[in-house]
Formats: sequence, structure tokens, C-alpha cells
Amino acid sequence: MKAEIKSFKLGITSCYLVCGKDVVLVDSGMPDKLKLFQKELARLGVDPMRIKLIVLTHSHFDHSGTASDIRRLTGAKIAIHESERDCVEHDSVLIPKGVNMLGKITKPIIFSFKIPFRKFTPDILIGNKPYPLTEYGIDGYIMHTPGHTIGSLSIILDSGEAIVGCMAHNGFPFRRKPGLPIYAQDISAIRENWKILIDKGVTRVYPGHGKPFPIEVMKRELNYAVTN
Repeated sequence: MKAEIKSFKLGITSCYLVCGKDVVLVDSGMPDKLKLFQKELARLGVDPMRIKLIVLTHSHFDHSGTASDIRRLTGAKIAIHESERDCVEHDSVLIPKGVNMLGKITKPIIFSFKIPFRKFTPDILIGNKPYPLTEYGIDGYIMHTPGHTIGSLSIILDSGEAIVGCMAHNGFPFRRKPGLPIYAQDISAIRENWKILIDKGVTRVYPGHGKPFPIEVMKRELNYAVTN
């Protein structure tokens, strides 16, 4: 059975509910958004107690900010890549580079703000091997896709959808059109991971900021049709 994806925003961040037998939440948005989260669940008709797993695509405050509060509400476990554990348990921040002109100009401004969020200990540490989601009734897995940060994760569904965090941007305040992120610790790693996802048959992309878009956008960004 194909999992259903429901999207909503918590602050500037696009968050996703992947609904199978259970529900997996991907990213928890900006800090102090629990009331908005509950409002969005009610709007989407999702019982919070169905949420069994919270997957954080990376540790930046706009993706991990309300994770601790949502765990307390739902009882769900929090999963993050093992390399970013220290970032959510303490105050370390992974600062990426600006990879284009806009990124280089805005990076000193964007990453000068250190918005605090309630720190927490993750329940599940994801390594470099795929982590299956079958126990939640979802045909898909969590995949390590480093580049924006060293521990960035994506959720890949067998039906062709990929929820990729900041491997892509598609909206304010980062891009007007969908494409590669404007910040990355290693943009070449992001490009290589995109080629892997394309080869895996991904057809639709769900970014960490902005609306979903077809994989053809990324193929054009990578000149994939020309070089492959």
C-alpha cells in the first residue's frame, strides 16, 4: 500500500507526515511551534498518537527545534544521524558554506542567529546504512545523504517520493525556484547523492523549504540527461 504524504509548515520549514500503518514525522520545524503543530494535525485529521517516529533530516534549529516537545506529546522516538547527536544534545552548530552568490552574501547573516531550542537525547542513531521503515507499515527507508551537513538524511519511498531536507530548496527565503541548496558543507557530495537518488528511481522531491517538485528539475540542475 502506498504511503500518503501530508505536508505543512512550522515556521519557514516544510515538515511532512508519512502515513502508513503508523505515521512518521519528518522534521519538527522551528522552536516553540508545538501549538501550531497540534493545529496542523487537527487540520490534516491526524491523531498525534499515531506518530511513532520523528526523523530529523539534520540538526539545524529550524528542522529540530520542536522535536523534544513533539516527542513529549506523542511518545514517538526521535531519529537523527549519529554524526549530529552532539548538536541536538548540546550547543554545537554545523555551519555550511554559501555555494552561490546569494548563499555567500546571506550566510553571515543567517548563521549569525543562534536561536535556542530545547536540547534532547535522540532515541535512534542512524548510521551510513539504509534504515528500513517497514515496521511502521511504510515501504521505504531512511538514507544518509551528506552534503548540506555531514549527517543529513533523506527518506526514500518505494513509490518514488523522496523527502530530502536541505538537499534542495524551493521557496523563501532561499530560492524563488526549486533546485540545489544555497548552503552546503559539501556541495559536491549533494550532487553525487542526487545522482544516486535519480538512479534509484525517485520521481518527486519534497524539500525542507518550499513545495514539492518533479525530479526533472534536479536532472536539469545536474545536467544529468547530458552526462548520463
